Amino acid sequence: MSVTDDEVIRKRLLIDGDGAGDDRRINLLLKSFIKWCNSGSQEEGYSQHQRMLGTLGQCEFSMGKTLLVYDMNLREMLNYEKISKDIESNISAAHDKISECKKQIQQAKRIRKNRQEYDALAKVIQQHPDRHETLHCAFMDCHLHGPAHNGCNQRCNEETSSG
Repeated sequence: MSVTDDEVIRKRLLIDGDGAGDDRRINLLLKSFIKWCNSGSQEEGYSQHQRMLGTLGQCEFSMGKTLLVYDMNLREMLNYEKISKDIESNISAAHDKISECKKQIQQAKRIRKNRQEYDALAKVIQQHPDRHETLHCAFMDCHLHGPAHNGCNQRCNEETSSG
C-alpha cells in the first residue's frame, strides 16, 4: 500500500490544525524526552531537560493562543447572531413601514381622484347660473309677460312658497 504525497500533506494539515507547527513541536518534544531518558551524563541530561522545557513552553503558549482564539470565535458567533437578529427585525420593520406607506399612497390617490372629480363638477356647476338668480329671472318674466306665459303660475307659486 503506497501513500501518496497528497495524502501525507492532507494528514499533516489535519493534525497541524491552524498550521502553527504544533505537530512538529510535539514530535520534537517526544524525541527530546527519549534523548533525555537515554542520556548518559548529567550535563547532557540537563541540556535535554532545558530543551524539553522550552519546547513544552512553546506548546503551552500555542495551546493558550488556540484557546483564546476559540473563545474569541465563540464571542464573535454570538455577536454575529445578535447582529443577524437585529438585521432581521430591521427588515421586518422596513416591510411594515413599506406596507403602511403603500396604504398612505392609496389613500392619497383616492383623495386626489376625489378632488379632481370635485373640481370637474365645480366647473360644470359654475357654468350654470345660480338658482336664486334663475328663480328671480323667472319670477320677473312671469310678472312682465303675464301668468299664462310658459307655466309662470307654477314657477311663481314655487318661488313664493320657497322664498
